[in-house]
Amino acid sequence: MPIKNSFAEMHGEITGWRRHLHENPELLYDVHETAAFIVERLKEFGITDITTGIGKTGVVATVKGKTDTKGRVVGLRADMDALPIEEATGADYASKVPGKMHACGHDGHTSMLLGAAKYLAETRNFDGTAVLIFQPAEEGGAGGKAMCDDGLMDRWGIQEVYGMHNAPGLPVGEFEICNGASLASSDEFEIVVTGKGGHAAMPHEAVDTTLVAAQILISLQTIVSRNVDPIKRVVLTVGTFETDSEASNVIAHSVRMAGTVRTLDPEYRKIAEERVRRIATDTASAFGATAEINWDAGYPATINTPDETVYAADAARAVAGTVNDNAQPIMPSEDFAYMLEERPGAYISIGNGDSAMCHHPAFDFNDDAIPAGCSWFAELVERRMPAL
Repeated sequence: MPIKNSFAEMHGEITGWRRHLHENPELLYDVHETAAFIVERLKEFGITDITTGIGKTGVVATVKGKTDTKGRVVGLRADMDALPIEEATGADYASKVPGKMHACGHDGHTSMLLGAAKYLAETRNFDGTAVLIFQPAEEGGAGGKAMCDDGLMDRWGIQEVYGMHNAPGLPVGEFEICNGASLASSDEFEIVVTGKGGHAAMPHEAVDTTLVAAQILISLQTIVSRNVDPIKRVVLTVGTFETDSEASNVIAHSVRMAGTVRTLDPEYRKIAEERVRRIATDTASAFGATAEINWDAGYPATINTPDETVYAADAARAVAGTVNDNAQPIMPSEDFAYMLEERPGAYISIGNGDSAMCHHPAFDFNDDAIPAGCSWFAELVERRMPAL
């Protein structure tokens, strides 16, 4: 496995960074100490072009190659934020902050990009500019969009952009990637059904919102089974169903339900919203009730572009020897999608071994993956902007 020697030598140092970040998790945009730690390391590497406060608390740094004859600019992104979960790993470097932990491996992603930054700053064996992007608020805060809205792509002239995420269950140091949609869009909806409350013994004098809402809930499942091409992927789940009364002898005046819609196809994302609204409104009306629908558009689908998928896979193959470049998409969402909407690029998975799943209190990033991840970032820069 041709890991770059520099990363084998730096493995202990990078592991130290990772475990420091793991002990000190921060949420969403409140990643001030994490950002300061990153800036301190970048300065130690001799990197001077560092900008903070992009997308509120993001950090962007550039490393120039030995030459810059073609004006090539490649962006590399890592996420910084943790999750509001109480840690249960039992590690001696476990979170010191109650109720917060790095349960998705962003500490590992950040540390691997820092390792690549140190290597690139020392060698500069490429022709062009590497832009290092440390992003806040991936976990539900749309930090990727915030950085793009602050002009990330245009201000730094980024031409293509790449990201990486650990994958529990995939052997350590191995890679896999999807061509096209790799992660789903994620939208949230709330439906409030209002009827006429009453006594359970006299339903004829009421409009039974529980019955109406139940009809809506069941009918919503026909969107996937009857409005979506069977070979496409759409998931619709209602996770909350609440009446405004807990009494068994009361017909509730209103019912609230909330759920999520996930799809890999922007076309079906629009169709799903239209059908949710139509089914809720018309079903409620048919029973003499009303339905108010609130739709919260979340992250778009993460869609790798064809050429950049090949480039990312070739770099992974150079590091690991083989790569699964025909991986199946999965239905979680990722706000790297916003960056891929602005520039061509790709998002790749690196194996985390036999670990707990992401977002589980026992999850821990596998430090054995660090050399391969750092090597992939560096290999990608050197392949996309080869030295003269």
